[in-house]
Amino acid sequence: MSPNDVPVDLRSDTVTRPTPGMRRAMAEAEVGDDVFGEDPTINRLQDRVAELLGKEAALFVASGTMGNQLCVRTQTQPGDEVLIHEGGHVLNYEGGSAAALSGVQLRALPGAHGILDPADIRRAIWPRQEHFHRTRLLCLENTHNRAGGTIWPLPAMDAAVAAAREAGLDVHLDGARLWNAHVATGVPLSDYAARADSVSVCFSKGLGAPVGSVIAGPRQFIEQARFHRKKYGGAMRQVGILGAACLYALDYHIERLADDHANAALLAERLREVPGLEIPHPVDSNIVIVELAGMALTAAGVVPPLAQAGVLAIAADHTRVRFVTHMDVSAEQVAWAAGTAVRVLAGLSGA
Repeated sequence: MSPNDVPVDLRSDTVTRPTPGMRRAMAEAEVGDDVFGEDPTINRLQDRVAELLGKEAALFVASGTMGNQLCVRTQTQPGDEVLIHEGGHVLNYEGGSAAALSGVQLRALPGAHGILDPADIRRAIWPRQEHFHRTRLLCLENTHNRAGGTIWPLPAMDAAVAAAREAGLDVHLDGARLWNAHVATGVPLSDYAARADSVSVCFSKGLGAPVGSVIAGPRQFIEQARFHRKKYGGAMRQVGILGAACLYALDYHIERLADDHANAALLAERLREVPGLEIPHPVDSNIVIVELAGMALTAAGVVPPLAQAGVLAIAADHTRVRFVTHMDVSAEQVAWAAGTAVRVLAGLSGA
C-alpha cells in the first residue's frame, strides 16, 4: 500500500478536502444575505476575483457547470450556435445543459491538444441569412481538461479570438483551471481573461475549496447573469461560509500549484517507461492522460487493477486513463503511485 497506507487518489483535483486553516476561515466567516447583496465575505471575494481577472464585476456561483452555463445563457438566444473544441467541458461534461437551459446548439471543432485553428473557426461560422441559425459565441478552455491540462499560448488565443471577433461573436473562457495556466507560465490571470468577454474560474479543483466558482465580465453582463442564476436556483443566502474558503485559497493555495505540476511531470516520466504506453498530450500542468491502444488494453480493464493496487484513476475514454495531481497527494505518494502504476500496467500488457 502507499506511504500512508491509503489509496493514492489521482482521479481528480476535486477530491481535495479543506485544510484546517480553511476550515477555521469558514467557521469565522462574516456573513449576510447574499440575495440582498449583503454578504460581506462574498462581496470581498467577487471584488477580488474581478480585480484579478481585470473585469468590471464578478459573481459567485455553486459550480463550474453553473458558471459556464450562466455565461452561455447570458450571451446567446435560443436557436443560436456555440463553437467549442470537440473535447470541451461545456460540450462533454455538463449534462447537455446548454441545449436544455439555453436552447442553443454546440458545434464541435477539432484541434490538437485542445487548441482551435482560426481557419476552422472561420469555416464554422454561418452566414447571416434567414436560412441559417446564428453563430453567436466561441467557448475556449484553459487549461484544457480533456487534452491533458494543456495550456493555450497567448498568440494562439489571440488568433482564435480574432477569428471570432471578425464575425461579431462573443468569447467565453472556461478557466476552471486558469490558476494552473497562470502558475505554469507566469502569464497574469488578467492577460488570459482580457481575451474573453466572460470568464469562469473554479475554487473546488486545484485550489482545494469545498464548493464554488466565480464568473466575471462587464458589470451589465454580471447583472444579467445574476438574474439567470436566480432562475437556475443558484441564489444562496449566508454563503460567505463558502466564500471564505475561496478567499483562503487565493491567499494560500495558488503558488503551491507548482508542486502539483512537478508531481505530474514526475508521474508522466515514470509512466513513459511502460512499453507501448503513449502520453498523447504535453504535460503542461497537473493532468496526465495515457493512451493504452498501443498496449492492446482498455481503460475499463486497467482502472480496477490500479485501484486494487492502491492507485485511483479514471477512464478518460475507451483506451485512455486520466491521472490528476493535487494538494492532497505528496511528492512521496505520487512517486509511489507512479512505480505501482508502472508495475501494474507492465504486468497487464505482459511486458
